[in-house]
Amino acid sequence: MAERLALFATTARGTEDLLAEELKELGARRIRQDRGGVRFLASLDEALQVCLWSRIAMRVLYPLGEFEARGAEGLYEATASVPWEEHLTPEVTFAVEATLKNSEHSHTGFVALKVKDAVVDRMREKTGARPDVNLRQPDVRVVAHLVRERLSLSLDLCGEPLHRRGYRVRPTPAPLKETLAAAILRAANYTGEEALVDPMCGSGTLLIEGGLIARRRAPGLNRDFAVEKWPHLGARARELLADLRADARRNERKVTVPLLGFDKDPEALEAAHRNVKAARLSEEIHLAEGDATKPLHLPEDGGLIVTNPPYGDRLGSGGQKGMKSFYFKLGESLRATPGWRLYVLSGNPAFESAFHARPRQKRELWNGPIPCTLLGYPPPPLREASETPLGVPPQALDVAPMRPEDEGEEQG
Repeated sequence: MAERLALFATTARGTEDLLAEELKELGARRIRQDRGGVRFLASLDEALQVCLWSRIAMRVLYPLGEFEARGAEGLYEATASVPWEEHLTPEVTFAVEATLKNSEHSHTGFVALKVKDAVVDRMREKTGARPDVNLRQPDVRVVAHLVRERLSLSLDLCGEPLHRRGYRVRPTPAPLKETLAAAILRAANYTGEEALVDPMCGSGTLLIEGGLIARRRAPGLNRDFAVEKWPHLGARARELLADLRADARRNERKVTVPLLGFDKDPEALEAAHRNVKAARLSEEIHLAEGDATKPLHLPEDGGLIVTNPPYGDRLGSGGQKGMKSFYFKLGESLRATPGWRLYVLSGNPAFESAFHARPRQKRELWNGPIPCTLLGYPPPPLREASETPLGVPPQALDVAPMRPEDEGEEQG
């Protein structure tokens, strides 16, 4: 490989600019945003720094080329043209992971099989032997992405996707990906210097990612990376990573701000407790039972409230009318928090009007296949917020007051 690698880091749609900012901070160069990711240049040590420290990237890929690939034969011939002998040896194991978009092929397994066959045949021709396939823990992971008839082939420096931090030992329904949670916190300008509260914490992902930021702990500190097993870069990568990990451990810090999570579901709280413990943040994160639609007793110094409320499929049979009522009550409660900034990830189009406050910031992004909006609200002024125990009067937020009869109506 060249001294400076041309790499591509993938991320959730709508967070590309946040990842680009992060990569710049980590030493990447010639950064260029693309759909679903960011292209950049990095030396090996800079690339390993990204693998270790990126909170937002899902994968760090080393592209091998893009090809026209029509039909099964086109897939095979394009893959066979890659000099795999420069990246593999007969002694290593590998696996192929394929994704498709608007392709003539309908099965990712078929595409992966054709790519695998071409790799094996090329290696047998060039070296006289073939590497074995290991689908569970391969030494080298080949990523094939086929859009229409355009095939992209890459090697994955990380192996397991970076959102798999290792602390999610007990998930809840529809959990937020760790990398998306970290992106939300970055969008909210959270640096770990202020208190953090999630009033509907679920399995605790937002709080744990906030705790890692406040602790200044590298998210990839306790995991291995596939590049450590690459035949031509592995030894050097292991040496560099040993130094990077040691440096990361030395620079961790104590958390001096409150990190608080609430949920009214005992099962969600139990999951959060177990995940927080697995993340080794039990001393930093404090969890308690609480209803987000009722005023919470929070520290007076203020800070950041960030949450991902239900989108409409987990609150019983109330339908959209029930969701609007829930969002209205949530707004009444969360607006009664002077000194606290608020960020809400909403996957329900009715949320903004039902919440009844005007956001200062909006960001469109995707939670998996679900289009969402991240809404940022400034802290309410102290005087207005203290006028009522439930929240700021609607006129203080420059919105029309809600009449009881409006609560169930469809709003644009």
